[in-house]
Amino acid sequence: MENIALIGIDLGKNSFHIHCQDRRGKAVYRKKFTRPKLIEFLATCPATTIAMEACGGSHFMARKLEELGHSPKLISPQFVRPFVKSNKNDFVDAEA
Repeated sequence: MENIALIGIDLGKNSFHIHCQDRRGKAVYRKKFTRPKLIEFLATCPATTIAMEACGGSHFMARKLEELGHSPKLISPQFVRPFVKSNKNDFVDAEA
């Protein structure tokens, strides 16, 4: 997991989809997590930028990520939509 430069998270009520990219923008890891498993996974990752769509639970998650040493970035939903490349699903949202 040393080569991860950016992580995108699609936040949900009970499940979280992540999309990890290297410095060249190539996808290196995609997975679905529960909240405790996501925190456990991110605690093992080196500090990196983590982007997520701003929503009801995103501020709580951003504070958790800061505690783990990451740099969370909240993106307004109106700016995420243009980056969705295909049909809507949680992994595509995480990538955008």
